[in-house]
Amino acid sequence: MSQDEYRDMFPGHTEFRLPEPPPVRRVNGRRPIPESPETAPAVAVADGLDVWDQRVARGLAFLRRRLAGSYEVDEFGFDPELAEALFHPMLKILYRDWFRTEVLGIENVPLDGGGLVVGNHSGTIALDALMLTVALRDKHPRQRHLRLLGADLVFRMPVMSELARAAGATVACNPDAERLMNSSQLVGVFPEGFKGIGKKFSERYKLQRFGRGGFVSAALRTGTPIVPVAIVGAEEIYPILADLKPLARLLGVPYFPVTPTFPLLGPLGLVPLPSKWLIQFCPPIPTAHLREYADDPLVVYNLADQVRETIQATLHELLEKRPDPFGP
Repeated sequence: MSQDEYRDMFPGHTEFRLPEPPPVRRVNGRRPIPESPETAPAVAVADGLDVWDQRVARGLAFLRRRLAGSYEVDEFGFDPELAEALFHPMLKILYRDWFRTEVLGIENVPLDGGGLVVGNHSGTIALDALMLTVALRDKHPRQRHLRLLGADLVFRMPVMSELARAAGATVACNPDAERLMNSSQLVGVFPEGFKGIGKKFSERYKLQRFGRGGFVSAALRTGTPIVPVAIVGAEEIYPILADLKPLARLLGVPYFPVTPTFPLLGPLGLVPLPSKWLIQFCPPIPTAHLREYADDPLVVYNLADQVRETIQATLHELLEKRPDPFGP
């Protein structure tokens, strides 16, 4: 339309202006997309496709590295890339959505250097140890890995052994623990062992004996701090009503639990109940000034007892904060 045609059509108007085009933008430098309500869904779809493109690209790169063997594994078999890409994301679903875990006192965990994290053990299956590793990756400022010390039984099982080592675990013995702590690693130990995870529901949150305090000797020899940690919530996931000892001996396992859902519901009985979890890290106990007493039974026993009492007292405090085991 010319200026003359415009003035004939709209008398009194002397200036002819075409409407300005709507603003445009580029999505990742690809093509202009108008900013209008009609095109907003297209923009969202394009953004979503870009996110999935990135995820697929990362997944393919991960597979290429695994197939080519271009990844690092330490002397204990720990595979950080596999733990970060596979184990932690799966466990975090339980940690965050199923158990609704709250973490307290994370500032008590050293920012760097070696350390020994000592916790109470329960739950029929050692999910408390796994949730503790996720808590440190999720809440610690440095997202530290926790190197768990596991029972011999775990490392005698063909598939479980490889998975445990790839996730960062190793056999619960002082030489391995000392090597890890001397390498500035955080080491996790549960002195109650099978006595803790296999105890009946009627004994919940009552700590079992800590053994001979071998974990204390390892901390003393390396001069690393001991961080007691109390875990509330694991006792309710598989409440043990009875232990079929004859069947346990036949299978070669420490106990054979009978819970409200297992073995009655078969495989469904392995789904943990959605209890509310609280994890509290207590102030660290220094050991550097006691290194010369690493072989003194009295010092070792007293320090182990101090750790045990700290955890037991903290458990009572956490239970008061969590009156409903299955609350929000």
